[in-house]
Amino acid sequence: MSLRLFDLSGKRALVTGSSQGIGFALARGLAAAGSQVVLNGRDTAKLATAAAEIAGSETLTFDATDHHAVRAAIDTFEAQTGPIDILINNAGMQHRAPLEDFPPEAFERLLQTNISTVFHVGQAVARHMIARGRGKIINIASVQTALARPSIAPYTATKGAVGNLTKGMATDWAKHGLNCNAIAPGYFDTPLNAALVADPAFSAWLEKRTPAGRWGNVDELVGAAIFLASDASSFVNGHILYVDGGITASL
Repeated sequence: MSLRLFDLSGKRALVTGSSQGIGFALARGLAAAGSQVVLNGRDTAKLATAAAEIAGSETLTFDATDHHAVRAAIDTFEAQTGPIDILINNAGMQHRAPLEDFPPEAFERLLQTNISTVFHVGQAVARHMIARGRGKIINIASVQTALARPSIAPYTATKGAVGNLTKGMATDWAKHGLNCNAIAPGYFDTPLNAALVADPAFSAWLEKRTPAGRWGNVDELVGAAIFLASDASSFVNGHILYVDGGITASL
């Protein structure tokens, strides 16, 4: 009985920004737990390549920063294909520069990609979930939801906003049967962190700073996603689950 709580058979999950990195790993993990997965991104070719690696997966191409495009894509998919039971808002970007020199256009792109997408896709999917009286929304936050480090102040601001938007979603939508939570990854070896992974000095610092003593592997996020996407988390709402090797727990 206890293991059945984590079974995602018969569910459909949409994962934004899932052609690579964390999004792809989470989609692959949910598929292994029984879910039908829908990959999303803006690059049709990259999505097709990713979908070829996950048996039975589907693709849904739209720009998650475009509110009207998101609404049209989600409404059409729900009408023609079927319900989206699980949403993982994973689309995101990074830009590094000293705050005093940070380009304003890069700041605006971060706001649109890291925060607005969570609102646009979350709202479009939630409207259908509310009508059904159930649904799971998982937003991808970060250790930067709670911490800061040099050269990424705007990114830190966006991930703090994701954490609070998650709490707001839970506050508004729990009464409709939705569970809205976030996963906050620590430092994982992903394309977004490629510059840091390639920096021996940073990797050495990170290994000393993190109690687990290493970078995370993206597959280590899958268990948290399955938990929050499944019936096992039926009374978990507005929670930010840090998967970070202990970095937020230690000085």
